[in-house]
Amino acid sequence: MNVRSPESSPLLGHCPPSLPAKAYYDGAWFDRESMAIWARNWVYAGRIDAFRPRTIRRIDIAGDNVIVACDDNNALRAYFNTCRHRGAELCSAHQQDYNGRLIRCPYHAWAYDNEGALVSTGYATPTHDFDKALHGLFPVALHQWNGCVFLCLADTPPPFEPDMGVAALDNWPMDRLVTGHILEKQLACNWKVFWENYNECLHCPGIHKGLSDMVPIYRKGIMSDEEDADWSADQGHSAALKDDARSWTVNGQACGPEFPDLTPRERAIAHNFVTIYPSTYIVAHVDYVRIVSMTPLAPEITQLRAEWLFLPETLAQAGFDLANVTDFATTVLLEDGAACEMNQRGLKSSRFEQGRLMPQEFDIHAFHKWVLNQLEPWQ
Repeated sequence: MNVRSPESSPLLGHCPPSLPAKAYYDGAWFDRESMAIWARNWVYAGRIDAFRPRTIRRIDIAGDNVIVACDDNNALRAYFNTCRHRGAELCSAHQQDYNGRLIRCPYHAWAYDNEGALVSTGYATPTHDFDKALHGLFPVALHQWNGCVFLCLADTPPPFEPDMGVAALDNWPMDRLVTGHILEKQLACNWKVFWENYNECLHCPGIHKGLSDMVPIYRKGIMSDEEDADWSADQGHSAALKDDARSWTVNGQACGPEFPDLTPRERAIAHNFVTIYPSTYIVAHVDYVRIVSMTPLAPEITQLRAEWLFLPETLAQAGFDLANVTDFATTVLLEDGAACEMNQRGLKSSRFEQGRLMPQEFDIHAFHKWVLNQLEPWQ
């Protein structure tokens, strides 16, 4: 067996405790996470092309409600969904039309321009002590990245920092991609359970038969060559996909022309993962991209959403087989969902108080530290 320095292997050198069981079902814990994590970090709100001109869309984040307005020029701005008069909601539907110039409260007709400034109090007649300039809409920070929209409720948002860096997807034509398919499913599990499942592959041989066939390294219950006990740097890296496979599709073949600007390394990796805690991860393949996002609805309920993105010409090509693409990852996600729900049910045992992580669960350990660091000011 090769002897490696700790720097050459990501494996943990110990078996640390997991988060306590109550972290996955306790209401008070969930409320702290809503305030400390979901209300203070960048949360995925959708693809830019989902926000049509002259529409307002409402989005729920951390128990709060936000509107995103898209004006005549496709400019996006976000505000808390509350009128400065007496607090009525400005948008009651998931999406509604507006004239592209004024956001009008349906209750007493107070109106705001696209910058959120109050321009009219409707039929009310304010006295001299009322200052319109002090009664604009409450803004919400909005960030656009690679054709995606992210929102942050914090007054001072943190830097937008995907785990692989903001340039991680620069070689993919992200701004040109369009949504070809959407999967939505409500899972009976805590949102952290889903992230923990994402962050390890010990479950892959037993849960993901098809995925483990497509990605040979997963058959060992690990995610990379560096995690193999016998790996050394001079061995290089094994092929990401099985022989003759190019992408995550049922038949293993690319669904259309491969993206031309990818590096040889990006093509060899085949599934380039980019993580943006707490809501989203992106998987960029050589021929399409998938965005997976989650929304915690309750301590033990999580809304899962997956979007498959393609070039328009790929979708339009003769004989394009959408199911050949979507069925593969859909199977993986549903398998993950069932495993997460199984995990959640077991966490409720009166005898289970805390788990122990294995060396291969180094990414879960890092995730737990991230969660606890986020919560620390709110303890």
